[in-house]
Amino acid sequence: MTDSTTERPAGPSEPTGASALDKHSGAAGGEPVDALAATGTTDSHQTMDPGSGPGAKGGSTMARLGDAGFFRIMGLVVVLLVIVVVGTVTADDRFLTTDNFLTILRSSVILGVVAVGMTFVITGGGIDLSVGAVVALASVWATTVANQEIAADTHWTFLVLVAVLVGACAGLVNGVLIAYGKVVSFIATLAMLVAARGLAELISDNRNQSATDLTGLFDFFARKPLGIDMAIWILVVVAVLGWVLLNRTTFGRRTFAVGGNPEAARLAGINVRRHTTMLYVLTGACAGLAAVLFIARTTTGSSSHGDLLELDAIAAVVIGGTLLAGGRGTITGTILGVLIFQTLTNVFVLNNRPPSEQDLLKGAVIVAAVLLQQLVASRKRTT
Repeated sequence: MTDSTTERPAGPSEPTGASALDKHSGAAGGEPVDALAATGTTDSHQTMDPGSGPGAKGGSTMARLGDAGFFRIMGLVVVLLVIVVVGTVTADDRFLTTDNFLTILRSSVILGVVAVGMTFVITGGGIDLSVGAVVALASVWATTVANQEIAADTHWTFLVLVAVLVGACAGLVNGVLIAYGKVVSFIATLAMLVAARGLAELISDNRNQSATDLTGLFDFFARKPLGIDMAIWILVVVAVLGWVLLNRTTFGRRTFAVGGNPEAARLAGINVRRHTTMLYVLTGACAGLAAVLFIARTTTGSSSHGDLLELDAIAAVVIGGTLLAGGRGTITGTILGVLIFQTLTNVFVLNNRPPSEQDLLKGAVIVAAVLLQQLVASRKRTT
């Protein structure tokens, strides 16, 4: 998969980006997607800056690769390889084994699914602090006695449907509050974090809800096509679908446009509020799917599932190169960010290092990633 980015356009007061969108928006009722696409897109790069598109004159191959995010992805690959080398040297033969790599992938599944959803909402200019609590709420709600009985009488996929619907509904509430209620995304999702965790504790009475009777669910996740866990394949499918949705669909182009400059996107004919709501619904649905993965792994639904998962997801997305301010996002980078995070954790565990050291290093990595983003953004503004 190639990287896909959208450069953040100039603000409404800056004539370049706004005029380009106004120009292409045409008469009222014109198709907004075509208008945005006309400003210049490639297979791996979307931009609203006419001067940096594939048709830009004088652009070198290296410059185009840089604009497409190729070097950013290569940088992440290099970082991952460096961690692998460190793990190989420090953990001896325990690190460089097939079982250990599968362990890293298994530990990446839940975080990866949540991070893919988080990539959309951050690319769209928002943030969702509630995904961890929504995971807990969805796992508890799906494993209530009533839902387990219905799933036993019908099919275990009913439990999956309930979990995903609970996550999507929580995302819908977030989206409506943010898009139509004009509540800051940080505050709205923080409130959902507290409320969802509290509701999960009330439903479960602060106890783990066993779901061991759903043998069909566990039989499905016990399968290993090509020797690889079913949960890992699910992460692969989610990542591929996320990449296609972000890079090959109208929905993805509108996400870049809304995150880059909401006012310009509105002038181009995009229903920004509706699209923002859909982004939060998508993120919530991913959290619901992550809840199913939690149930499959632990055989329980619990209000403690997903604790602080939102922070790891945001960190993985930012490390992967998605711009916190919105307008630029990459699923490939997000998956690499997740793998970097989990590989780093694996190296610490194999070397018997305390969790506090892991948290300290993770914090340093996040700060370094944000500083790097700011440095790159400032250089682009000056060029």
